[in-house]
Amino acid sequence: MHDSSLPQPAKVPTDGFIQTLIAWLMDKKAWSLFVPKLVSVLKNGYTRQDFGRDTVAGITVAVVALPLAMALAIASGAKPEQGLYTAIIGGLIVALLGGSRTAVSGPTGAFVVVVLAVIEKYGYDGLLLATMMAGVILIIAGLLRIGAWVRYVPHPVVMGFTAGIALIIFSTQIKDLLGLVPAEKASDVAGMWQGYFSAWQSFDLSSAGVAAFALGVTILVRRFKPALPAFLIAVVAASLLVVGLDLPVETIGSRFGGVPTSLPSPIMPVITLGRVGELLPSALIIAFLAGIESLLCAVVADSMTGGRHRSNSELVAQGIANIVSPLFSGLPVTGAIARTATNIRAGGRTPMASIMHAVCLVAFMIVLAPLAAYVPLSCLAAVLVVVAWNMAEIKEVKHLLKGPMADRLVLVVTFFLTALVDLVVAIEVGIVMAAILFMLRMAKAVEIQGLPSMFEGDQPDHEASIDFARRVGAKPDNVEVLEIRGPFFFAAAAQIKSVLDLIAKPSRIFVLSLQNVPFVDATGINVLEGFAKDLTKKNGQLVLTDLSHAVRQNLDILHHLPNVRFAGSLEQVMDEFRKN
Repeated sequence: MHDSSLPQPAKVPTDGFIQTLIAWLMDKKAWSLFVPKLVSVLKNGYTRQDFGRDTVAGITVAVVALPLAMALAIASGAKPEQGLYTAIIGGLIVALLGGSRTAVSGPTGAFVVVVLAVIEKYGYDGLLLATMMAGVILIIAGLLRIGAWVRYVPHPVVMGFTAGIALIIFSTQIKDLLGLVPAEKASDVAGMWQGYFSAWQSFDLSSAGVAAFALGVTILVRRFKPALPAFLIAVVAASLLVVGLDLPVETIGSRFGGVPTSLPSPIMPVITLGRVGELLPSALIIAFLAGIESLLCAVVADSMTGGRHRSNSELVAQGIANIVSPLFSGLPVTGAIARTATNIRAGGRTPMASIMHAVCLVAFMIVLAPLAAYVPLSCLAAVLVVVAWNMAEIKEVKHLLKGPMADRLVLVVTFFLTALVDLVVAIEVGIVMAAILFMLRMAKAVEIQGLPSMFEGDQPDHEASIDFARRVGAKPDNVEVLEIRGPFFFAAAAQIKSVLDLIAKPSRIFVLSLQNVPFVDATGINVLEGFAKDLTKKNGQLVLTDLSHAVRQNLDILHHLPNVRFAGSLEQVMDEFRKN
């Protein structure tokens, strides 16, 4: 609804597109979709008790995020502190501007493969620019209200993609997990494992032992004390073990020289037109991942709290976070489902909890940064093995593998393309495959209902046939009746055309009921137009009945044909023919 106090778009002397754009810009209801949840929370009243609960939740999430952020950064080919910068900057910005009350943002496992590939190919400066470009794409997507469209990405594509990423993450951690020193660095899964098998002689018992210890602690804590921060406990315990026994394993300090105790100064990547062009595919995949995961995270949060997120506001906030995070040496940002669930279970109910999570991470970084140098890399590798296992969602994959063949095929193809070929190719092929298989299923679902006398064989005797025969009633000899059930679109057009061509006879009136046709596309219209023109040559007529408003609008193009008539219901038309 428009505000009557504002100038009305109708008074603007411009064309329809500009007029629509101005109307949208002046529509308060449209802009309400982008109001941050934090604003709504503060407007509705925020108490000391709310702040107390959010503070406790924020501290809890920060404790979980601290080791995870560093581990994800190292796995991505970056420095451990860059994961902390991402969690701090991303978590703060999305909490301030986002469309979810309880979602927590930061670095996630989904980006590990992409970030690693971009850094190896274009350097860290290339990653900064690609991430900022992805941020711009996310903002545009949010402003165009594409947030709801992301939900239409097929579930088997998402599951195959995340399972493939999980396999890649697991594969990248074998080196640190077992202390192996491959002769050559490989970027693909097959090459990684080939290198590992060739480097078995470099197996380090100390690194493997520390990793097994950290993995065991994580599993035990999660099983018997799930409320405790399993990752942090495992990291602290493994670090104490290494220091206490003076084990010769690689640590954050030995590889990276420790973790800074403050945020870095802003930096700006080099931006050229050629650089933007070569980084565009990487930016698109980062934007896709950030959009998908952040909105999935918001949906999970809604299911746990009974709330309702603002998808487009969330996309805009994620876009801004992905522009700002690289300026402070950060990595790509998105919603983190595990940390969001931790936040909710710890009592967080407003964006203030995520703000406190970012504040606590800053405090932890200042106080605990010197101790981070003692954290063994094999321990962080064990943490990421657990992350990869959780990402794979084995139970859900098994469930999908028991489903329809089309879904199984999409899942398997997307998985293998992700793990063995390329992320962009996997998503493109997965979505296209899912779309084609869906269209084939829809085309098979289309039925052409006619009286038995029209075909050589009898049709199945089911309820629809009985109802159709009842609606047709007594049929004059020069009238033939058909009913199409299902969407009349290009995938089903050939099937329908073959039937129409088969039954076309001279000097006949063909009544075509479209009562059960939800929509008709250009190919369907072309088939009907061709059938009508063929009838014209045979002195036949075409009567279209039971059209919905949308279908009638699309078929109005047939009005120019003299032998095409639009009528009401099939029953009325048949009564008219019987009387004549």
